[in-house]
Amino acid sequence: YVTFDVIKRHFMRSGYTVNHVQNFTDVDDKIINRSLEKQISPIDLAKQFIDDYFMQMDKLNVIKANTYPQVTKMIPQIVEFIKKLEEKGYAYNVDGDVYFSVDKFKEYGKLSKRKFEEMKIGARVEKDSKKKNPYDFILWKKTKENEPKEVSWDSFWGKGRPGWHIECSVMSTTLLGNTIDIHGGGQDLIFPHHENEIAQSESCTGQQFANYWIHNGFVTVNKEKMSKSLGNFFTLKDIFEQYDPRVVRYYLLTQHYRTPLDFSHDNLNSAKAALQGLDEAYSRLVAIVKDSDNNLKDENLIKIQKQVKDSLDDDFNFERALSYLHELKNIILNNLSGDKQNLLKQAKWLFEDILEGALGVRVLKEESASS
Repeated sequence: YVTFDVIKRHFMRSGYTVNHVQNFTDVDDKIINRSLEKQISPIDLAKQFIDDYFMQMDKLNVIKANTYPQVTKMIPQIVEFIKKLEEKGYAYNVDGDVYFSVDKFKEYGKLSKRKFEEMKIGARVEKDSKKKNPYDFILWKKTKENEPKEVSWDSFWGKGRPGWHIECSVMSTTLLGNTIDIHGGGQDLIFPHHENEIAQSESCTGQQFANYWIHNGFVTVNKEKMSKSLGNFFTLKDIFEQYDPRVVRYYLLTQHYRTPLDFSHDNLNSAKAALQGLDEAYSRLVAIVKDSDNNLKDENLIKIQKQVKDSLDDDFNFERALSYLHELKNIILNNLSGDKQNLLKQAKWLFEDILEGALGVRVLKEESASS
């Protein structure tokens, strides 16, 4: 979320109009199973997670999306989308379960650069599966006996609920049109999730689904992907009990977004020390100047401003942008003595503009910085 927040900020600061849609999957197998364990409505359980998400993202200073669609509120559109796929011959119904027929979409595999014919070699349809092909995926799931009624909806194929992949295509095309500029997510979503989104979306609309794809690297722990299944994950709530959210956000920007980011207390402590160095320079700065001047005249400051922009223009290179912020810190520290008020006012504006404006790390409150 921090990655895409900086990307969004850069587009906005570059003069683009950004219409950001971020969906919530508020019904799926995991939510239903957890709700049965906790004896709580799956809708209420999903709301708890959504509320917590907003709380943690606010601490990380993530700008809100324009729209947050939820699966449970777009069921009619999902049903109609699946029906259209069925009518066009891309989907088939087996006893109330509806599947997408991957064989019918000839470009399947184009995002992940996998050749479908090679994928099929050695693939087997699991025992008792209703699929015609092992790579076919579910669009509509028939309601099971033990599932709560509030997550079961009427459809052309009987009571059921959407599969995971279809919801994203429907929310995207409904709110952003058949073709969107940028689709983002983690690298683990490239196959099969995003591949399936392309297949079902382009089969339904006949148009390209997304012009650009942006995938960020994994967060790892001891070089292994952080995941619930491995039991090596930490919640933001846990981390924030030990580290200021400013430190966490800074840390998340210390590697290029497409490279893995290895989580460790050592790395977080290094980020804390680096941010502390910036804070200390800023504290000394605001003790001398209170006003900011956005009319940059100093050649070194103009150069740093351009270098930061060029870094973010170059595939959103946060790491390099941070390095120039530290160069600015050194300029500030080297000019604190003597009559450098005009330079320091410009440097104060630029420091705040890069750290908080471009990178989204909240600048230390001036009363805290000067105390």
